[in-house]
Amino acid sequence: MSVRIICLGNTVLDKVWPVYDLPTTGGKFRASDYMELGGGMAANAAVAAARLGGDAAYWGRAGDDVPGHTMKKEMAACGVDVSQFRLFQHARSSTSAIIVSHDGERMIVNYRGADIPDAPDWLPLDQVKAAQAIHADIRWVEGACAIFAVARAANIPTVLDGEIAADGAYLAVLPLVDHAIFSEPGLRSFCGKDCLDNDANRRTALKKVRDLGCRVAAVTRGAKGTIWLDDHGLHHQPAFSVHVVDTTGAGDVFHGAYAFALGEGQTVTHAMRFASAVAALKCTRQGGRAGIPTREEVETFLSEHAKK
Repeated sequence: MSVRIICLGNTVLDKVWPVYDLPTTGGKFRASDYMELGGGMAANAAVAAARLGGDAAYWGRAGDDVPGHTMKKEMAACGVDVSQFRLFQHARSSTSAIIVSHDGERMIVNYRGADIPDAPDWLPLDQVKAAQAIHADIRWVEGACAIFAVARAANIPTVLDGEIAADGAYLAVLPLVDHAIFSEPGLRSFCGKDCLDNDANRRTALKKVRDLGCRVAAVTRGAKGTIWLDDHGLHHQPAFSVHVVDTTGAGDVFHGAYAFALGEGQTVTHAMRFASAVAALKCTRQGGRAGIPTREEVETFLSEHAKK
């Protein structure tokens, strides 16, 4: 049976320019290529789940404009159910300019769009009970609260992508979340700029997240791996050593893979390792979605990196 994963939240049209080094001053710079690709936290997570073999759906919003239609068409071509991807008239879609250096680092300038309604009253929440896992990002708080509340009542695991957010967003969403996985900037925005300085501070920050009702509180730290706190204590999943080409979308892909793994019934430890492998493989390839591996590629990678 296919694993049904619903991903709700952000979608962005990424305009990507690869360069050798990231600019440090004003001026003109030559790019080696140009790509226009769909992006966004929840949208990339949905594509990752679909690429891994899941029955993935994206629930989200954009403008009824050229970027909105481009993103919807591309996501459908990736095998994602976009029947609940709504394009609103007179609204403007989110777009990003991304400059990627030869070592995989990137500079992102994002326009979040305009006039996109926040009300989630059009969401078909009765469909949530058919899913094996729910994922949402912090960008659409009203939608995340609505879908997480239904999933919590139905005992369906939920995963939150924690990025930098508006004041009050986390206090509204975290009490409804089972697995909250932050980026480092996201955790700092919630717990303070010093929360990652040492082991004691990291544990305190993750405990603060758990105290709001989460079963698992985690933070992804790039090459330093992922740490998480659960009922059994603090844990660490080391990052896999790979040749990094492009880190764009790696965190989004991690979240989609993690939600997919939970939907399959994997333990938290196995899901963390699985998601880390998916994100690592993505980083070896150019592009956010273009670099997402298949399930077969992930299993081969994990087999080659089996613990001795």
